[in-house]
Amino acid sequence: MEELRVLLQPWYLQIKFVHLLFVMIWSFSTAAAYSWYVKSAWVAWQHNKEDPHRLERRNWTMEQFDKGAALEHIAFPIVLITGGLMVWLAGWGMNSHWLMIKLALVALVFGPIEVFDYWISHMGGSKKQWRLKGDMKRYETLMQWHWRFFQISTPLVVIVIPAIIYLAVTKPGF
Repeated sequence: MEELRVLLQPWYLQIKFVHLLFVMIWSFSTAAAYSWYVKSAWVAWQHNKEDPHRLERRNWTMEQFDKGAALEHIAFPIVLITGGLMVWLAGWGMNSHWLMIKLALVALVFGPIEVFDYWISHMGGSKKQWRLKGDMKRYETLMQWHWRFFQISTPLVVIVIPAIIYLAVTKPGF
């Protein structure tokens, strides 16, 4: 294992670049879509639930969002892998308190968020698959779950992602 570490050590900055690039993709790939399209379509539908055009727009927007979330869901594992490589190559340990806080935030906040997000966007919770099967009751249930997920996760994302980036950049010595 030490031989691999020695082999990769000269590539630390390139690994860091890949890590930062995918952190940006993961962090911001769905932010604009949620802020400007999903949220406005959902709120418009809530104000007039009987309007079939608003319902169609809400549904279409949510399904398009799920497609766009694929970028985020490809980026997150790459962030974890490159982050782990950087920790290993730099030799950081438990005495790096900033890193322990950062890792705790990633594990405790984004671990559960991403697992549910993968499921609701692409797997058993994929709304499109239920619409295509004609199960509109399940489709609507999943729409409601996804909207609730946004309401819970958005404040966490807005606070915790900048905190994680701050810790990584400043490496405070507490």
